[in-house]
Amino acid sequence: MTLLAQISDPHLGPLPRVRLRQLFSKRAIGYFNWHSNRQHAFHEGALAALTADMRAAKPDHIAVTGDLVNIGLPQEFDTALAWLHTLGTPHDVTVIPGNHDAYVASAVEHFSRKWLPFANGDHPAPAMTFPFVRRRANLALIGMSTAVPTAPLMATGRVSEEEAEALALALATLGREDLCRIVLIHHPIGRGDALRTRRLIGASRVRAAIARHGAELVLHGHNHRTSVRHVDGPHGSRVPVVGAAAAAALPHGHNPGAAYNLFRIEGTRQSHAIEMTERGIAGDGTVVTRSQHKLA
Repeated sequence: MTLLAQISDPHLGPLPRVRLRQLFSKRAIGYFNWHSNRQHAFHEGALAALTADMRAAKPDHIAVTGDLVNIGLPQEFDTALAWLHTLGTPHDVTVIPGNHDAYVASAVEHFSRKWLPFANGDHPAPAMTFPFVRRRANLALIGMSTAVPTAPLMATGRVSEEEAEALALALATLGREDLCRIVLIHHPIGRGDALRTRRLIGASRVRAAIARHGAELVLHGHNHRTSVRHVDGPHGSRVPVVGAAAAAALPHGHNPGAAYNLFRIEGTRQSHAIEMTERGIAGDGTVVTRSQHKLA
């Protein structure tokens, strides 16, 4: 049995000091949004309580499904790197980027270089490439990137034909190794799972690869809510697709706020069982079980 934790979208704050010239871009809108909204909606205390509870569960591995930073300032990536080290070693923690991690074009170079130890495959590469594969016990973690710079007011992601083809090859190869294949991707892949301005361009390519070769689980972030959906797998099967809540979000409206997911995974691809537990912040600041699901 392997215990896998998923945490996503911490949007680590506060923002570092910003130089005026750094705001002559899409960052100006993000900077205004942080100070008018996000710094009040996200709280370091919620994230600290959540990560403490997650560490107490002693997962065998932790998957971080993107959006560690806010507006792509260089200092934000150092803060995120330090936070990743609080979760565990690069061997025990895997990260993939989200759209905020590629907020502007220059940000891509920062996460690609600074987070590489946490996003390197079984055969370490000198640069971050996607998809990468990390075999851990009975699992095969497949890290993808949907993170591309976008225009102001857009939060779309993109999967290229080349990355989708590489995903299909990885799924086929790992299927022959009889490992539980878990795809890590920031944007949701289902039809209608995100608004047009927040959608994944090329999601059909990902679904096609999974429909042809199969996967045992898909984990994503982006929507800031816990969700359980399914997409088609081979031979009429259904593959669970799980979204994670924003890890530092305070409860507001109908959104219950910060949560992370735990997956108890037994067996291999040929015969496996996956049980999911959602753990989230309660009104008194404690972390409680919100929901449980048998996914396979």
